[in-house]
Amino acid sequence: MKFEVKTDNKGAFESVAWPVFLSIMLLITIISAIISINLTRISRIYEINYFCKVIFIDKSSKNFKKLSKLTKHSNKQKIWDLCKKINDSR
Repeated sequence: MKFEVKTDNKGAFESVAWPVFLSIMLLITIISAIISINLTRISRIYEINYFCKVIFIDKSSKNFKKLSKLTKHSNKQKIWDLCKKINDSR
């Protein structure tokens, strides 16, 4: 007479593995989104600094328009003041 015991270890592992896998994937997604947002902010700051340097050299209206889009200032005097603050802080 044969006696067999079936153990279902595979099912127990899979029931724990999927929630762990999904939570790790969610964590990676959240971390990558936070990094992406921070890189966007840093990139915007460097772009503003660059256009302020360019404005001090070349005072064309094209550069003012690009900088006004980045800073959301429509007045040229406000843009000048911002660029002077940035330039003085160095």
